[in-house]
Amino acid sequence: MTSTAAVRFLHALSQALATSTLYGSAHPARRRAVRAAYESLRNLQSEQDTPSFSFIGRDVICGYDALRELRDWDWGARLAEAGVQRIEIVDDVQSEEFDAFVEQVRERLAARGTGTVTADDAAAGRSGSIRFGVVGVQGGVAGGLNAALPAGSAPFTLREESDAVRYIHAEVADRGTVPMAEAEAVVRSLSVALHTDGRLLLPLLRLKTFDQYTTTHSINVAILTMALAEGVGHSPRDIRALGVAGLLHDLGKVRVPLEILTKPGSLSPEERELLERHPADGARIILNSDSALTLPAAVAFEHHVMIDGGGYPRRHFARDCHYASTMVHVCDVFDALHTDRPYRAAWPAVKALHYIERRAAREFDPTIAAAFIAMVRKSEQGLCLVEEQAAIAAPARPAEPVPLGAPAGAAVGPEEGGE
Repeated sequence: MTSTAAVRFLHALSQALATSTLYGSAHPARRRAVRAAYESLRNLQSEQDTPSFSFIGRDVICGYDALRELRDWDWGARLAEAGVQRIEIVDDVQSEEFDAFVEQVRERLAARGTGTVTADDAAAGRSGSIRFGVVGVQGGVAGGLNAALPAGSAPFTLREESDAVRYIHAEVADRGTVPMAEAEAVVRSLSVALHTDGRLLLPLLRLKTFDQYTTTHSINVAILTMALAEGVGHSPRDIRALGVAGLLHDLGKVRVPLEILTKPGSLSPEERELLERHPADGARIILNSDSALTLPAAVAFEHHVMIDGGGYPRRHFARDCHYASTMVHVCDVFDALHTDRPYRAAWPAVKALHYIERRAAREFDPTIAAAFIAMVRKSEQGLCLVEEQAAIAAPARPAEPVPLGAPAGAAVGPEEGGE
């Protein structure tokens, strides 16, 4: 099976890298290890023409499938930290080229932690039969987004997760398919980030430029949705499912021109009509990719529908939206309000929470809205906004968990102020 050949190749590659670290290029042991890895690659290519690997969090992904045998594989983390988050074999590889690839990766590993891996280094592996670098290798080097945490918290970034989401969006735009293995790996990694030092933490990303909005927003909505789901008592499995739905809720925006998404003024009727297609487009993309992805598709379609029937897409008859959509919707609106947009500055958390509170039972499910407000107000480290915590009032009563298998009697609504 391809997975067996893939696992064998990665083990052989790690052995070649380890041996290359110990011995010079002319040493027989190094030559044997590199040759064995090359033969392993050839065997893999006999089963899969263009194999690819992603190293995200604790997961190793071959194509769109997670290699369970390599869960928590130490070399995956080491490669990712060295700027080799993805490897793609796009053509037949000559032995000399493979030898050069091993040496380049060895040099990356040697530079790991020294601060000497630069953007130019990250671009160096983007030509030839073996391409490697950050996730999203086909689309160029993307600048990482740092998660600004409160003082005293252990510093970390969500750079790998951001790169992975950019890769997911690029795959959707280019091929119309959703790489679910990467999406699920991102959600598992975000789940770990939520529980730094055993405490619930909301490491939300700050927007650097408006063209990064979709990436940043997708991650933030996933984080908020998982935290909300945990707060109301959902099981870990349901929390991850809701996180995936939050991560993919805006996939339809890959079909909206960037100049519309980043327009600083009011949208024309034609631009508004195009923007309002994105929920239906997102649901269609998800179902065309895999008809079993009914929960993410429902959330993508419904995340701009209000509980009072307003919002979009317009429906021909009244019906309740899925419970998951009500959760993602409130997280979606909060992050949209709390983020700088081309047409307005970010709202403080207190003001965004007041908006949600004021519009509960009209735009938001009141029980879900109360649970969300409680979560934000109770979090001592949440939202990366320590200066606002003193202004946040006492928590409201949390909601009871609702099974994910059936729609609830609540609906969802659009973001305030534009989309």
